[in-house]
Amino acid sequence: MLSNLKTALAARRMRQAELAEAIGVAPSTLSEFIHGRAELAPHLRTRIAEELQADPTWLFATVSVIPPLRAQSIVAATA
Repeated sequence: MLSNLKTALAARRMRQAELAEAIGVAPSTLSEFIHGRAELAPHLRTRIAEELQADPTWLFATVSVIPPLRAQSIVAATA
């Protein structure tokens, strides 16, 4: 999932359907892309970054595995 893209949408108070219309794709296509079930052409990625005024590297970063927190890190951070 592209959570940074969802974060950018929320920060700009823009709905997925509005972004889809702005870049010229169906809302379902954009949803499939956001959820990692489809790819978009590079020019559409560029349009998304322009519309959201966001860095494409950050915008399209995906997180597949979140490393577990170590108890020691939590204690050190709160001390």
